[in-house]
Amino acid sequence: MATLTIDGIEVTVEAGATVLQACEQAGAEIPRFCYHERLSIAGNCRMCLVELEKAPKPIASCAMPAGDGMVVHTKTETVKKAREGVMEFLLINHPLDCPICDQGGECDLQDQAVGYGRGLSRYDEGKRAVKDKNMGPLISTTMTRCIHCMRCVRFATEVAGADELGALGRGEGSEVTTYLEGSLNSEMSGNVIDLCPVGALTSKPYAFTARSWELKKTETIDVMDAVGSNIRVDSRGNQIMRILPRLNEGINEEWISDKTRFHYDGLLKNRLDTAFVKSSGKNAKLKPASWQDAFKAIKKAAKGVKADAYGALIGDLADVEAMFALKTLLGQLGSKSIECRLDGSTGQTSARSSYIFNTSIGGIEHADACLLVGCNPREEATLINSRLRKRVRVGGFAIANVGPKADLGYPVEELGNDFNHLAQVTVGTHKFAKALKAAKNPMVIIGQGALKGKNGAGVMASCLELAEKYGMVSEDWNGLNVLQHAASRVGALDMGLMAGGVDKVLGDKTEIVFLLGADDVDADKLKGKFVIYMGSHGDAGASLADVILPTAAYTEKQATYVNVEGRVQRTVQATFPPGEAREDWTVVRALADVFGVDVGFNNMGELRAKLYEAYPHFADEDVLDGHDTKGFATKTVMKMGKVTSIAAEFAGGYYMSNPIARSSNILAEVVANIAEQQGSKAHG
Repeated sequence: MATLTIDGIEVTVEAGATVLQACEQAGAEIPRFCYHERLSIAGNCRMCLVELEKAPKPIASCAMPAGDGMVVHTKTETVKKAREGVMEFLLINHPLDCPICDQGGECDLQDQAVGYGRGLSRYDEGKRAVKDKNMGPLISTTMTRCIHCMRCVRFATEVAGADELGALGRGEGSEVTTYLEGSLNSEMSGNVIDLCPVGALTSKPYAFTARSWELKKTETIDVMDAVGSNIRVDSRGNQIMRILPRLNEGINEEWISDKTRFHYDGLLKNRLDTAFVKSSGKNAKLKPASWQDAFKAIKKAAKGVKADAYGALIGDLADVEAMFALKTLLGQLGSKSIECRLDGSTGQTSARSSYIFNTSIGGIEHADACLLVGCNPREEATLINSRLRKRVRVGGFAIANVGPKADLGYPVEELGNDFNHLAQVTVGTHKFAKALKAAKNPMVIIGQGALKGKNGAGVMASCLELAEKYGMVSEDWNGLNVLQHAASRVGALDMGLMAGGVDKVLGDKTEIVFLLGADDVDADKLKGKFVIYMGSHGDAGASLADVILPTAAYTEKQATYVNVEGRVQRTVQATFPPGEAREDWTVVRALADVFGVDVGFNNMGELRAKLYEAYPHFADEDVLDGHDTKGFATKTVMKMGKVTSIAAEFAGGYYMSNPIARSSNILAEVVANIAEQQGSKAHG
């Protein structure tokens, strides 16, 4: 601990804190460009100069450790002149293009020039010009504006794990660039746009489309994966213009993945905005229809259908209210045949802690050993992978992988693509068992690739025995983690939406199938069945339907989702659904009238009242429950064969994992750019 006096105010800070942090604790505003709380200290910009008694000249407060007895002044004439001088130097080569700069209105340099600059320039020579760089389809560069704060370089190296950005040259010839002038290859590259304090790095898809003051800002959550990243959706009219991260220390800190940031154009494209009914005859085709005609077609198809002939499949983006409404409808029809595990996962669901990330995302930072089993967190949960990298960088963290080898952005001990290595670790004959035994807070992360097919039950049982043997579960620690990658999955499992697998739901008895945003379904299994598709996009599932009922996307409704940790979160409506599209639960409620059954709710309030009565934890927003492993089976299957390929989890690749992403032209460009680069390397 150190006690300082700052502008006459005495403050005590923790050991290792800087003078800048002490000043902020005392309420003094310190301007900065290069300093960022989550990046290493660079001391490049010198904007944070303050006066320290007994020091011969102003000091850079971001780089000076706080010492006991220091007396600091932040508002003296010396400090004022020093900051004016620094600002004058920063603006010497900066172009006067604020009116056409996309950062205008959100520019740190612009704001601080007003607050701390001299208001005039004494520089008459020509300004320096720097060639723009190609950083791919997501990041637009105007490098003449760069002030060499190096935030982007430090982020790429330290957080994203992509050592592809750096500075070349010296003095006036210094330039920030990607090595070999290639794209920035990281699933988190878009965060450099937020970090850049000037207009050097901006969003290429957003460029010249809107100004910040034109936009309506809505705080909501993301559903591109199961992490539940907190985001801000900026819209103009009924069009989403961009998506930005929102601070949440427990989940995504202040970062988001590129898929989360840039999928927004897919919310406008390929949308279902009217009902469709498949015509009869040999060349049957889906044709636009009114809601009444769609309901008539459904009522006709349901005539004489028995209770056990109904089934439902749940897609990756379905919300809790819609799933609960559909479960209630099927229950009233006399069916329990509803399944959410379209990927074939066979993991345990006997206790809630058998299918969630028990450690919590923030809890990763307290772990000291980790075993990855059949997962690729870089693709399945980018922000969880970022936390793992953060923990690796601190040190004292042993991490190994059982499964397909993957570049996660940090060193991992590869044990091999064979579940028998997991069995060896479990019984203690593998060398990595020593690291788990020595760890105070060990953890295991089990991916869906490990829980699929015939090996799933054995793998889960082996991991449960592993957790028990190495003390992964105690009163204050639970290191047994299942990595879900679908936003709907945890909420669906909480409600028990399991019916023995997709094949059982689509058995010979089934005549009518509801697809709630379910697109990854084998078309052959739906032959001879009447398919009702409820979804927002004209994706694969819609093409298989006999009747399509258009619904709202996640940005167009107030809905509940449960993230990978079991944390209940809610979306907030940013825009309205297009055309005739309606919120999912309202469509299910209308279907209840078509089938002539009573589901017990007529509005969202009544629906949520029934939901909370049946599952009380859905009422507790943003709460992490305590979890245990009681009731788990611990019998281990030792010979389990190869790990299921993780590639099967995302048939279309990381950027094409759901209907919204597949509809995005921006993400399609990213995929094409990656393919082009890989092709260049192959022929290089």
